[in-house]
Amino acid sequence: MNTLVTSALRPFDPAQGRFSHSADNLRNIAQDMLDYAKQRGASAAAAEVSVGFGQSVTVRQGEVETIEYNRDKGLSITTYLGQQRGNASTSDFSPQAVRDTVDAALSIARYTAKDDCSGLPDADRLARDCPDMDLYHPWDLPVDAAIELAKQCEQAALDTDARISNSEGATVNLHEAQFITANSLGFIGGFPTSRHSLSCAVIAGQDDAMERDYWYAVARDARELMDARQLGRIAAERTVRRLNARQLKTMQVPVLFEAPISSGLLGSFVGAVSGGSLYRKSTFLLDQMDQQIFAPHINIVDVPDIRKGLGSSPFDDEGVQTQRRVIVENGVLRGYFLGSYSARKLGLHTTGNAGGSHNLILQSGELDFAGLLKQMGRGLLVTELLGQGVNAVTGDYSRGAAGFWVEHGEIQYPVQEITIAGNLKDMFRNIVAVGNDVLVQGSKQCGSILVEGMTVAGR
Repeated sequence: MNTLVTSALRPFDPAQGRFSHSADNLRNIAQDMLDYAKQRGASAAAAEVSVGFGQSVTVRQGEVETIEYNRDKGLSITTYLGQQRGNASTSDFSPQAVRDTVDAALSIARYTAKDDCSGLPDADRLARDCPDMDLYHPWDLPVDAAIELAKQCEQAALDTDARISNSEGATVNLHEAQFITANSLGFIGGFPTSRHSLSCAVIAGQDDAMERDYWYAVARDARELMDARQLGRIAAERTVRRLNARQLKTMQVPVLFEAPISSGLLGSFVGAVSGGSLYRKSTFLLDQMDQQIFAPHINIVDVPDIRKGLGSSPFDDEGVQTQRRVIVENGVLRGYFLGSYSARKLGLHTTGNAGGSHNLILQSGELDFAGLLKQMGRGLLVTELLGQGVNAVTGDYSRGAAGFWVEHGEIQYPVQEITIAGNLKDMFRNIVAVGNDVLVQGSKQCGSILVEGMTVAGR
């Protein structure tokens, strides 16, 4: 018998009527897939059904450039024949297509090799309730209103400085989705979500110099987005300050990663201690549990239950209950990111991270951005990274970069056409400070990060 996972009741369901299929309809489709898979001989099965829609409006030079509207739907089924696994998916919700998809997954399973780590999560780890985390905020935004909002954003950028000579446009995005995930162990649950954003990119020119930069904001609730005019001004100010950039000579200096890009360091860390990398032994942080991998003042937690959090969820992609976890404590690694399969490969238990980390938070220090500059004294402030130069196996790090040269704790001039290099093992241990200038633009949250002794390669 299925155990229904439900959300806390609301006096009014804002998702009602906004999607092409209701939550009950999605639930019935998921259950039909599981029932049919069992009827056809599956020993176990897991299903997911989702629908969503989005709207995107871009304005450039005061004129509408694009208006896009999309509706998505899809379902997938994973079937097991003992320890053989097969998966199939479709965007056709008709009864015949659903049955055909289940049959396709079973056919694939019959031809796959047995894998003793394959299978559904342990039943006792599945979520049995689904607290309301306030993740769905519909945005009733007519196209005309979206156009006007984008125009305000772009015009504010163009009006900020006479050197703003061109624009790549301002874009307003809204996206809403609803899903149900279920498995033959009795789990069935799901909820609606929303994610809205506003962005602006402009070009500044002076003499022969041309520079581009941008800014953006994202939130579950559109009312919490940055004011459109303010966002446009920030995009313009960031662009103008990059004019007349210089190159640097090759040297070894401290590097300050600005908050908008410092979360990339957290992303590299997550990848290095995630199940797939660990059991394949393709990570520079292999066998480092309970070892010192960061500077002693670094603390990182994974928090899945922040209200309106961009990475919040009561259960992971397998239906496993999520929980708050300490990942790094005083620089010591205390936790991995594991789904059921990778956990079994490692002889461990799932951590409720099938699908990755949730709201990963690097504890802030006491210094603000200006304080970090003063602590650095002389070095490089990086505001943009280029390329994908991170070796996940060795930890070698080499990225194209742009930013500003800093002397005596103050920004002196912009720099470009440089490369910053090091090794993530050393970089993590050499984090001098983390700022309190936390910027929430995704699921990984941290302030600016000051790293000691990186190589800056220039002319």
